[in-house]
Amino acid sequence: MHPSLITVVAAGALSMCGDIPMAHAASVTQPGETVGLPAGAPLPEGLYVANTADWGCRNASPVSCLGITIPVVTWSTPWTILGAKVQLFTVTPWIEVGVRNTSYEQSIYNPALFGQLAWNLGNGFGFSYALGAYFGIGEPVAWSSTSLNQRFALSYTLDGWDLTTNVIYGIQLDSLTNQPQISPCPPPFDLNGCNPDFINVDLTATKKFGKWEVGGVAYGSTDLTRPIGGYQKQGSIAVGGLLGYDFGPVNLQAYATTEVVERNYGGRDTRGWLRVIIPLWTREAAPKPM
Repeated sequence: MHPSLITVVAAGALSMCGDIPMAHAASVTQPGETVGLPAGAPLPEGLYVANTADWGCRNASPVSCLGITIPVVTWSTPWTILGAKVQLFTVTPWIEVGVRNTSYEQSIYNPALFGQLAWNLGNGFGFSYALGAYFGIGEPVAWSSTSLNQRFALSYTLDGWDLTTNVIYGIQLDSLTNQPQISPCPPPFDLNGCNPDFINVDLTATKKFGKWEVGGVAYGSTDLTRPIGGYQKQGSIAVGGLLGYDFGPVNLQAYATTEVVERNYGGRDTRGWLRVIIPLWTREAAPKPM
């Protein structure tokens, strides 16, 4: 599969998996959830479906675990604006959070809708800008606030390489709510929801050898704001490796990550990821003249 067929899988999920009643949540967009994707490269016109699923645990006391499935549908339109391909994608994640011998919750996560402009800069380089929102819903493991989401991605995809930096900036419309849900404030305000702004940086450096893809990935995230006094900003940095295989119309990627730095999570997270990408329809290229 051509590198540009790997769609931008932008999803709403949580980077932490701590005890829900005492959790200080971080990024709405799950850190690391776009690694392995040339997010800056425009897609050929068509309709794509992709799913990224991951599960892992944090070695806190007690141990806590998080599982997410992130289905994304992307339409790469025939339209252009300022020389950029117009792309639209929707996200409808499902999330489960459990603390060993303590609690377990699962629900639909905040759905999201994005519009994106993607430029082919030439010589293997591409740049994209995406603007969208995660919509606040009343589920137990979802955010109680709607948040705006901006993404800035730069990719190099020549000769089978995928060298990508994707910066994701989230702004909460309601930093403090009366619904704790997945992000309760610290006591004595734990009946309120604390929703910080955040920034993520997802990094990819992979190379294709025939149908195989191999390389390294890394990501970091941090809260940018404190919704109330006493809120402890969270942040982390993780590294890992990726292995992919192109089966033809279906592209599979698997990667594993572990945190090497964490702040205010109470432990480090180790996680396994699996992604499947299927182009449902693409416009056939015009035949070359004889």
